[in-house]
Formats: sequence, structure tokens, C-alpha cells
Amino acid sequence: MIRLLFCFIYLFISSSYSMALDFKMLKDENWSFFSDQVMGGKSTGTIEFLSSEKNYIRMSGNVSTENNGGFIQFRHRIKNKVNGNVSKIIIDAKGNNEYYYIHIRTRGTILPWQYYSKKFYATDTWTSVEINLSDFKRSSAFLRDKIKPSSIKSIAIVAFGKNHEAMIEISKITII
Repeated sequence: MIRLLFCFIYLFISSSYSMALDFKMLKDENWSFFSDQVMGGKSTGTIEFLSSEKNYIRMSGNVSTENNGGFIQFRHRIKNKVNGNVSKIIIDAKGNNEYYYIHIRTRGTILPWQYYSKKFYATDTWTSVEINLSDFKRSSAFLRDKIKPSSIKSIAIVAFGKNHEAMIEISKITII
């Protein structure tokens, strides 16, 4: 009986170490789209919640560096505290054979231009991309060197930094 109780406690604790965003509910008010237009840029885009063989979110648009711009993104606001023992993010992505970025904001990223970032390549077939949290780079010397997982407050997928047509689909984001 005690072994069973310890097994249950272990499974309960282990399950709290990860979080998955998998688009089973196609419309989710915790996702938002925005572009460099918030600062005068000229990039445009949209997000759509879609379903075919799987549920996914698609961001498409035109990234323009005109007028000091250069990004479009969609961001998920995380309501629950992420467990401090997580160490990586896995995303299931499909794109247009371009580089994209994951941006993580924490309780320590106060200003809009502060985030932690990691580049990844989105092929034209569904692929799981695994990224260690320790691989993310801070955008400012005023941030901690590394992400404190329990302080994560949002995750964004970003098309950034060069003139190009963006098209990326994400079916799942897992923090483990």
C-alpha cells in the first residue's frame, strides 16, 4: 500500500514538471499576434487556428525591415507557473524552409525588447525540434545569464531580422 502511495505521488510530481500546448482547442485566447507595427514598422501577418491531420496554429506574413522594423510573432501567455526543474522545449513545427526564433519572456524581462531567444530551422515537413533552455541567449546584459524556468511568463514564435515571406505552423509546444 505504501509503495502504491509513493508511486502515485511520484507520478503526480513528475507530471507537474512539464507543460504541453497542443492546440486541441483551436481557439485560445492566450495566443496573440503582433508585428513591428507597434513601433512604426511595416511588417504584416496573421495567425490562424487550423485542423487537418492535426490541430495547429499557422503564422504567415511579410517581414519587412523598412522603417526600422523586422518582425512578426505570435505569443502564448502562460498563466500557470512552470516548474523550476524543466530543462528543454520541444516544438512540432512545419514551415517554408526558413529560420525562425523562439522568444521566451520571464518575470525579469520588463521592457518590450527584452527576451531570451533561440533560432531554429522549420522544414517543409512536420519535425520535432528540441532546444535546451540553456541554449537560449539573452537580449540584454541586464537580464540573468540563463532562464529561470519558474519565471517563464510567455513563449513566442518569431519571424525576425530580414525581409522575407514567413509561413510557420506549430502543432505542439512542450516544456519538459
